[in-house]
Amino acid sequence: MEHAPVHETKIHGIPSFPYTVYRGSIPAWFSSFPLHWHDDFELIYCTAGQVQVTLWGQAHTLCAGDLIVVLPHGVHSIEQAGAESGTYFNIMFHPSLFVGGENDPCYEKYVLPFLTGARTMDCFHPAGAPFNQDVTPCILSLLTRREDAYSSRELLIKSNLFLLLHHMNGYSTASGDESALQLSYSRLKNALYYVQKFYDHRVCVQRAAEQCGFSTSHFMKLFKEFTGMSFNAYLVNYRLDLAAKQLSETNLKVIDIAENCGFHNQSYFTRAFFKKYRQTPLAYRAAARVLP
Repeated sequence: MEHAPVHETKIHGIPSFPYTVYRGSIPAWFSSFPLHWHDDFELIYCTAGQVQVTLWGQAHTLCAGDLIVVLPHGVHSIEQAGAESGTYFNIMFHPSLFVGGENDPCYEKYVLPFLTGARTMDCFHPAGAPFNQDVTPCILSLLTRREDAYSSRELLIKSNLFLLLHHMNGYSTASGDESALQLSYSRLKNALYYVQKFYDHRVCVQRAAEQCGFSTSHFMKLFKEFTGMSFNAYLVNYRLDLAAKQLSETNLKVIDIAENCGFHNQSYFTRAFFKKYRQTPLAYRAAARVLP
């Protein structure tokens, strides 16, 4: 069954102009977007309600006007903030958009340090914060013209993206001690790959720790810091997300979906599903079928 990869490699936009803006609504459209990373820059801008964004293990609650900057390769997730609903936009653009002609020093000087980890910046910028105020005009311009980005507004889009990059560099710093911690966190990506590949098999903490080159105890500690949950809780949550997708998109029997997603005890699956979604699997399917 197709599901969201932990390393997202799809092109956002079109190959000749890898930029796009998505609109999201939680939980109206989906309950969460699980942990993943990609090679693009991403700005997550909340416009109404609240959403929770977890980046490198740190959870942030965004309210209207708040902003998160996700640098390339940053591991993050988006989910509902408690019982609150929220609407937001994802502005995504690939570093290749900034590549100039031969002997143009800008890419190497201003973009590459973000890709190599040589420079970093604070990710959370609430409404009214200096960086947020500086880039809000760019963001609002991009949101207003998101529908015709590839037809008649390419120069305007690029000018806004270069201005965003200018401000990001202005608020960035040389990476310090936190880079060592992020290196350890990066090794934990192997555990996410392990879950993605073997979620329907028997998955154990010891094997996941081996994939990352850590002892089991150190792995469990780092994984909890990295994701905000234990490895076993992450595994169950991942399986439940896949089950919810199959319930809404297929006509498979509930017992078969449970087996497909690694739940070999249907009673446990039903209890776990209800705990996460506050509905039985059948009720969830029925509700999903009536959504517009």
